[in-house]
Amino acid sequence: MRHPIGSAVIELHQGDITAEQVEAIVNAANSRLAGGGGVDGAIHRRGGPAIMAETNAKYPDGCPTGSAVISTAGNLPAKYVIHAVGPVWSGGNRNERELLAGAIRRSLELAVEHGCRSVALPALSCGAYRYPLDQAARVALSTAIGFLREKGQSELVRFVLFDAGAYGAFAAALEELTGKK
Repeated sequence: MRHPIGSAVIELHQGDITAEQVEAIVNAANSRLAGGGGVDGAIHRRGGPAIMAETNAKYPDGCPTGSAVISTAGNLPAKYVIHAVGPVWSGGNRNERELLAGAIRRSLELAVEHGCRSVALPALSCGAYRYPLDQAARVALSTAIGFLREKGQSELVRFVLFDAGAYGAFAAALEELTGKK
């Protein structure tokens, strides 16, 4: 599914983010940037040790929730990995929406700052951090749409969803936000 936003495109794709042919991929990182399971583990396994070596050297204190940092992509097809730290879902009463939007917005800012015209993002905070998929999809897409309308510097923002359920939630949210199927 594709939707134009000015001169840019928001795209939804079901698949493996580590195989994406984009300039930057976003990692669902933890605040220690320590590697883990899910998307994070897959990125570190396929990207190799260069990613962890760089994050350890450049960001010894990690990254706060609601923000992001950037590193090499190691052996991945992308040029960069943007490590975004989304919130753990706590019922929606601990600024989860603002923190998730902040992590996504900072990821997109880092992509632009590093000259990336294409970026792929996962469904941040929806795995082990238990953020409800439908709510996360609306936050992620509304943040990306707002960023593209304001900045207009990226050509492609692709959300890479691991399974049909995540794809369906993001497709429904994109239809809701844009009024188009």
